[in-house]
Amino acid sequence: MTTPSTALSSAIPQDLDASQWSAIEPLANELLARTVQSASDLETWLLDRSELDAACSESRALLYINMTCHTDQESAASAWERYIETVAPPLKRISFELDKRQHDLCKQYPLDQQRYAVIIRDTRACIEIFRDENVPLQTEADKLDQQYDKIRGDQTVEFEGETRTVPQMARYYQSTDRALRERAWLASSQRTLQDVDAIDDIYDKMIALRNKIAQNAGFDNYRDYAFAAKLRFDYTPTDCTEMHDAIAEHCVPFVKKLDERRTEHLAVSELRPWDLSVDELGRDPLRPFETGQQLVEKTRRVFEHLDPQLAELFATMGDNTEPFESLDLDSRKGKAPGGYQYMRDRSRKPFIFMNAAGLHRDVETMVHEAGHAFHSLLSKDEPLIHYRDSPIEFAEVASMTMELLTMPYWGEYYPSEQEADRARRKQLEGTISLLPWIAAIDAFQHWIYTHPAHTRAERSAYWLELDEKYGRKLSWAGQNAAQINQWQKQGHLFGAPFYYIEYGIAQLGALGIHLRAQSDSVGAALSPYKRALTVGGARPLPELFEAAGVPFDFSGPRIGELVRAVESELEQFPT
Repeated sequence: MTTPSTALSSAIPQDLDASQWSAIEPLANELLARTVQSASDLETWLLDRSELDAACSESRALLYINMTCHTDQESAASAWERYIETVAPPLKRISFELDKRQHDLCKQYPLDQQRYAVIIRDTRACIEIFRDENVPLQTEADKLDQQYDKIRGDQTVEFEGETRTVPQMARYYQSTDRALRERAWLASSQRTLQDVDAIDDIYDKMIALRNKIAQNAGFDNYRDYAFAAKLRFDYTPTDCTEMHDAIAEHCVPFVKKLDERRTEHLAVSELRPWDLSVDELGRDPLRPFETGQQLVEKTRRVFEHLDPQLAELFATMGDNTEPFESLDLDSRKGKAPGGYQYMRDRSRKPFIFMNAAGLHRDVETMVHEAGHAFHSLLSKDEPLIHYRDSPIEFAEVASMTMELLTMPYWGEYYPSEQEADRARRKQLEGTISLLPWIAAIDAFQHWIYTHPAHTRAERSAYWLELDEKYGRKLSWAGQNAAQINQWQKQGHLFGAPFYYIEYGIAQLGALGIHLRAQSDSVGAALSPYKRALTVGGARPLPELFEAAGVPFDFSGPRIGELVRAVESELEQFPT
């Protein structure tokens, strides 16, 4: 097998400003016109293209990061809008031309199949679905997603004499004062419901655009197009439907039992939406940190316990005091919701974005996104950008595994072992409790895009069917509008359609690694995990799971096995 060189391409200027089409175009044209006469020449061509792609990716990343960090700044919004309108469209078109040339060259000058099989396969698939007429439609969809982010980022609530973001309001949902929880939940709900119609407008337009994109590419519907575009070679829509049913069979009863226990412990006749986050035994909420900087300091110590190499990688990201460097953690007005890790592909530096509000879920997000950063950093010496980006189903194994393997060291976040055990129980219960929501969101998308002419009333009715099948055991009495519109909070539906089932597949992989740590040792589980992360996306998806020591299996028997294992482990931790 050819050993890849990590040397940077000399053909792509180090100071290239790839946010300008005028800077990108001549370099891409040179690649299209360059004479290639051997396999060696082709490998050099691939490296040069990779470096140009990395520069373009990083410029896009910087603009996106700035826009999501500052949704209230016109300069950030307009810079992103200018990019997606004037740079992204011609870049997609010339990338297609480069894909075609790359495909032809790989046929003319055969390369080592062990090394290049994945990139050849992926390039061929991208060529097959590209249509020039879809470029402006994709641009419109990107602009609509920006509008969604702005709406969500602008949502604030006046509560208890202060203006708070909707993510910050989540602190009140953990209060042992039920009346306070209810007031806080209602205030947040009433605020988000003000934007229901605007968000529905955005989604309707997105559905129409995506349906047209699919038809242009020769697909019956956008779901089938999305599977092809996401290079899902190893599973089908039918496999996803079977996974949904397996989750309903094995995971929903698990969650219903938790809800029944919660109802009993809270001594209420029925659970309401504001009863799901409070400690069911009336203990004070878990408060692992107050500021983003504290979160970083405590997380650094956690990784020092877990693994010296991972701790060193985390330390390279800084301390959250240098804005726009590697971390932006605290929630604030004018910041897009959610969390992500974005690798800046040319400098090969990760960036973590989140909306920390001092909650335990922020700990989960921090170690989750750190897992993505470790994946990016451990594969950063791979010279081909295509292989530094792994399939999402495995990328999420990298992140979700960190949520589980760090649990023994959560004493760094909590002053007592009792609190740390509460957090561990919450994490383990959450690994299974998340799966029904994943199934509902994925099933929702399958229906949405195979019924593109549906009405809003039909959409709401189908969501209620899914909520009945996968939802929590609680009463929405008087809050029907909030129940019907739960799905609007899931940003993936808007900006990353069909990116969600990956979390479920990955959760099963992460649980498999965690079980190995339980039965053997943390070191025995970490070693193949880290080796697999260094591979990036250079091997097919099942092989990446195999490299990490777990099967690529999300069948009913496998899900049932893992649910039973979690139930057994939970016996170690008091409620």
